[in-house]
Amino acid sequence: MKKTIFSFVVVLVVTGTGFLPFTLLSQEVIPLAAQEVTALPAPQTDGGMPLMQALKNRHTSREFSGKELSAQQLSNLLWAACGINRPDLKKRTAPSAMNYQEIDVYVSTAKGLFLYNAEKHNLVQILKEDIRDKTGIQDFVKTAPVNLIFIADFTKMSKSDDKGKEAYAMADAAFISENVYLFCASDGLATGVRAYIDKDILGKAMNLKPGQYIMLGQSVGYPKEK
Repeated sequence: MKKTIFSFVVVLVVTGTGFLPFTLLSQEVIPLAAQEVTALPAPQTDGGMPLMQALKNRHTSREFSGKELSAQQLSNLLWAACGINRPDLKKRTAPSAMNYQEIDVYVSTAKGLFLYNAEKHNLVQILKEDIRDKTGIQDFVKTAPVNLIFIADFTKMSKSDDKGKEAYAMADAAFISENVYLFCASDGLATGVRAYIDKDILGKAMNLKPGQYIMLGQSVGYPKEK
């Protein structure tokens, strides 16, 4: 049975020039016991475009077809972004400063908001509401099939001061974003990273906790047909 959690918490949002406070208001969230978990197909880690060709083809897109990605494509995309590539060490495809692993990848689609669990390679549903229109300010985010949101959890970065946390988290988010770019170039998908986000609105919609900060958004989909 769902219940509404009410909270009134002041948190800080990372911006390009530092931190801005915003008020996190209540939202209906899915209780932990009721959260649906969607298993993803095993990622296809062989094949693909040669690296130099992918680098040549890498570019930013701001126009997307409404066609949905297949479950296999989404699996491959998320694994490429920051999946586990060395299971014995729990290390990932993207580097992480001091191995903090502080960046969580959220996936916003027409079916709701999901958190990517890299260790189990699955998606945990956080919201059933379509909040794609809140993941960025440009119009195309409303219809892009997938909007990734890179959230830094500063509570995992206890060995660094605030300036270090911000710098490390932005670098780590950028590493993940570039992995997404190269995967999309290889797979014939369109993508574009974004910092143009109303972080107040999105933070409220996502029910972020104190210590969680929005770093970047990135839209993914098929290229828009001409």
